[in-house]
Amino acid sequence: MKVRIICLILILLFFANLIGCSAKDGLDPRKPVTLTMWHNYGGQMKNLMDEMIDEFNRTIGIEKGIIISVTTISGSNTLHDNLISAAQEDPGAPELPDLAVLYPKTALKLVEKDLLADLSDLFTAEDLAVYIPRFLEEGRFAEGLFVFPIAKSTEVLFVNNSIFGRFAADTDTAYEDLSTFEGIMRTADKYYEWSGGKAFYMPDSVFNLALIGMAQLGEEFIENSELNVIDEKYKRIWDSYFIPAAKGSAAVFNGYSTDLFKTGDVICSTGSTAGVLFYPPTVTYANNTKEDAEYVILPYPVFEGGKKIALQRGSGMCVIKSTKQKEIAAAIFLKWFTAPEQNLRFTASSGYLPVTKTAFGIAMDRQIEGISEENIKKLLDTLMIMQAEYDFFIPPLIENYDELQKGYEVKLKKAAKSAKDEFDIPAEATGKGVSLEVLSRNAYESFIK
Repeated sequence: MKVRIICLILILLFFANLIGCSAKDGLDPRKPVTLTMWHNYGGQMKNLMDEMIDEFNRTIGIEKGIIISVTTISGSNTLHDNLISAAQEDPGAPELPDLAVLYPKTALKLVEKDLLADLSDLFTAEDLAVYIPRFLEEGRFAEGLFVFPIAKSTEVLFVNNSIFGRFAADTDTAYEDLSTFEGIMRTADKYYEWSGGKAFYMPDSVFNLALIGMAQLGEEFIENSELNVIDEKYKRIWDSYFIPAAKGSAAVFNGYSTDLFKTGDVICSTGSTAGVLFYPPTVTYANNTKEDAEYVILPYPVFEGGKKIALQRGSGMCVIKSTKQKEIAAAIFLKWFTAPEQNLRFTASSGYLPVTKTAFGIAMDRQIEGISEENIKKLLDTLMIMQAEYDFFIPPLIENYDELQKGYEVKLKKAAKSAKDEFDIPAEATGKGVSLEVLSRNAYESFIK
């Protein structure tokens, strides 16, 4: 009889505990709530996201009464258009999800319509203290926290060591020479002569080169929604790329540098960490011979005399306003997904940065040991250095940011291509030589108009 009474008491305490939890957060394991999600991760990242959502659903989800259901996967631009269309209740537009992966520019539009939950109300100060402050800052605007960091990217320097090693041995060049942009351009000139006229370097984004270069030199590249191209410090950045581009020692190409790495037409680039898996394992030359490519990955270069600053990019996750129950459930998922163990699994195999302080410590070291992909290991080693030594720059949240970026890239590359074509004309064909300095000055004066 005593045993039965004790068992009855334990059962009653168990259900009382469930009722207490339910009263506390509005969740009930017996009546699970389903959260729909839209995200933009494809390929390997999609598979990983699927695995992690399945794991959450069968563990914390069962315990708390939460089911995550992915209903849309598409590119960032399509996701942006669909979210805005749904927010505006356009005819035929889908219903807004409960969770969405997006960039701050999209979130801002939704905040203006009062459609996003302020995550500051769902996370305590102690909860937020574990995250890297700059990563949280990117999602703060309109007096709230609306985009939660789940993975971030930055830019680093990729070098094909298989070719660079031979060049360095012949020319007394070292990797230390590539720590500054001026050093890269001096090295590009040496490589141009050594290789018989090949380009050495290509920035994947000439816009980012200017944006971060100006920040390193203590200036703003974007002021009052316009580009600051008249500043003398910007002229340093212009010369550092335009003169070697006109000569041919830096590449002018409408695409990613990884395409030129495949053929050995460049061997050095600044590019996103998220693109690490796209660098080819072999180089195929014009004569159809092949060579294995071994990479060195270095911290983002700095203009001489500048501060160590690199770009911070990456989408985050937002919570659409709905019921308090759903919003609390979404916060529980975000805490789980960004906890060091889960977050490292999601980021380490992809070139993204984890978002908590702990993940960059002992947990990151442990994760590196378990990775088989050599380039990912090298990248994580470099990211640990950058996390300790660099500040991360958040692009301004302005309406015309994309237009400024596209217009700048198109016009600068067109000017550089035109200057290269003119410089390539033999002096005897024109009756006079054309100096790179004159070409650059004339092009710059035309460009800033």
